[in-house]
Amino acid sequence: MAMFVHLTSAATVPRIRRSGIRAVSHGQGGARGAYCFPALASYTLTHQWTRELARFGSRGGLVAVQVRLDDEQRVLVGRYGDRVRGAQETVRAAEAVRRIAALADPRGWEVFVPRAIRPREVHRVRGVSPVTGWRYVPDAHGTRPCTCFGCRVRGGYGSRRLLERLPHPLDGPPPPVGVLLARIAAAGEPGDPAVLREALHWFAMRRRGPIAQLAFLAGHPDPAVREELVWAVGRWRTPGVAELLAALAGDPHPDVREAVETMAELTPR
Repeated sequence: MAMFVHLTSAATVPRIRRSGIRAVSHGQGGARGAYCFPALASYTLTHQWTRELARFGSRGGLVAVQVRLDDEQRVLVGRYGDRVRGAQETVRAAEAVRRIAALADPRGWEVFVPRAIRPREVHRVRGVSPVTGWRYVPDAHGTRPCTCFGCRVRGGYGSRRLLERLPHPLDGPPPPVGVLLARIAAAGEPGDPAVLREALHWFAMRRRGPIAQLAFLAGHPDPAVREELVWAVGRWRTPGVAELLAALAGDPHPDVREAVETMAELTPR
């Protein structure tokens, strides 16, 4: 059996003990599953993603969930950037552990399990030091900062000027609210799912937004649009968000309901 560590919010521990780790993360090629890293002899390398994940906040801090997977389980392995290029390889879990353990510098590597992790596969849950690992990317100091949504610090000192000086082709700065609402209106009725999801992708980068003008998307026939709506508004502090999420909590599609539950666990109200 191959041992891995999955880092997550402490608020999710009761649910993980009860029903395992949900397949809510998106991996290479749009696959859904859970990210983890092999349990190596080095504590620092095993938990290297802690400081990076802590930048995005978590309820109760982060914990390390140790999971045991069958050696024959197929997983994706590679560096974070390989995922974007579609270069991560599909290998057995035991092979993923062997490859990463043999690297001279395994920082920035990850393993993606393309399914949910069952409760019986959870070995134990324990605390983790919040100052372990790197931030942004390994050896980030002295390099040109990346302004993608995953790397930039929202609200950090000089972050707005940096984003304006080095705009990211996919992650902004996002178009003005009026432009996004115009795109949604032009998408038709009930609305082209691709256009709507792209607009919601930009809305997710904001701290607040026009919840009243987006609430109607909760009734869109495509569940992917409704799920994207959850991710877009779930962290907003705009009045009306809680009511919208409460309505989507009863959505007939399980992916939408899971998105609402995950957002509730990760976002303090």
